Amino acid sequence: MKKHISFLLISGLILLNFSCYYDQEIDLSEPLPDIPVDQAISFNTDIEPLFSQSGKDCTACHNGNVANPDLRAGNAYGEIQSSIVPGDAEGSEFYQRLPGNGHPISAGFVLNSDELALIKAWIDRGAENN
Repeated sequence: MKKHISFLLISGLILLNFSCYYDQEIDLSEPLPDIPVDQAISFNTDIEPLFSQSGKDCTACHNGNVANPDLRAGNAYGEIQSSIVPGDAEGSEFYQRLPGNGHPISAGFVLNSDELALIKAWIDRGAENN
């Protein structure tokens, strides 16, 4: 019995050490690119698809099965709405915790500066569900 408990404990520690999260931050010392004021930004066509990009899939962990926000299509806006301050990306918890901007980097998933700029502009413009 003690062997089984020891095995489970060691297995758990190994899984914890090699889980998909890494304690890295991306250097964002370079300013984000400007999104032109006349460029329309739609949550449904520009923002929500970023959460399920091939090779950069937030929904692998944010899928409604755990306490994380469910970022699957159709659920994402309702889940992140309470952590967004429309008109203030820097003051929004959602923006502050994006991969590459405060969120542990998961399985290599990092938003690039263009994607971060797009999300920031969307929030700064009112974070509409459009």
